Amino acid sequence: MRSEARIGVVGATGAVGKVTLGLLAGRGYEHVRAFASARSAGSSVAYGPRSLVVEEATPEALEAADADVFLFSVGTSASRELVPAAVSGGAVAIDKSSAYRLADGVPLVVPEVNGDRAVEHDGIVANPNCCTIPLTCALDPLREAAGLARVRVATYQSMSGAGAESMERLRAQSHEELDLLMEWDFDGEEFDEEEKIRLETQKILELPELPVSANCVRVPVLVGHAETVWVETEARLAPEHARELLAASPAVDLEEFPSPAKAVARGDRVLVGRVRRDPTAENGLVLFLACDNLNKGAALNAIQIAELLLERRALAAA
Repeated sequence: MRSEARIGVVGATGAVGKVTLGLLAGRGYEHVRAFASARSAGSSVAYGPRSLVVEEATPEALEAADADVFLFSVGTSASRELVPAAVSGGAVAIDKSSAYRLADGVPLVVPEVNGDRAVEHDGIVANPNCCTIPLTCALDPLREAAGLARVRVATYQSMSGAGAESMERLRAQSHEELDLLMEWDFDGEEFDEEEKIRLETQKILELPELPVSANCVRVPVLVGHAETVWVETEARLAPEHARELLAASPAVDLEEFPSPAKAVARGDRVLVGRVRRDPTAENGLVLFLACDNLNKGAALNAIQIAELLLERRALAAA
């Protein structure tokens, strides 16, 4: 199935798109096409030892592409315009933007957490926020063992999460100019990024009433997000047991002191460490995690969804 699958990558010239192409090439996919905006059309992008000519991503081109799967890494407005055309052409669209994540009937999937939901798609599967993915990977084993009563998280998000231009801006800054950034949309109380983490975590874990509170900042790091997580479980869970559960999770590697650099070196894993008792809550735990936001936090998660659907032959709408 892997060698036969026909895959389109939309947003192929962006930071996540380039990682997506690299992962697909490394996994042996042969029939891959690259799509991007009119500005990039006609240019070339690397695909393993060869290159692909970038095609313009228009509704007409995607509908006629005869693809099995489209992996979208574009903005919300572009996804809303292009995803329906891809689906109309018979493909499954796996979308990284926030356009469909909270839409009724659209699965929001982290394969290691709720992969079975992916097969319930009606042509669209949503790829979660780059902080929600590692967060739910860490929370899910704790939820299964002891239940979740409350989650609080502080994120330290790299510049790559804001796109290639933000990465270049960071490279050009002097040491004196480096600072924390708060650059998300703001409603007077919380950033839209904080709302995404809260609502997406509730949807993925299927705990709509779970209290989740997030505080997000952008830090002067090129790639790799980190999070401090305070968890209150319904039943008491010893830190030692929590570490055992996390170590057994398919998405997690235990690391004494996780960091963005270590996460980028590992790429496809969520690094979790400093798992300890929270002395301020009766059933409280604290942990620290790091994840490559371009890899497992975005591109790889989407590819894993596609592979799950290919393996189960669930590309047609359920």
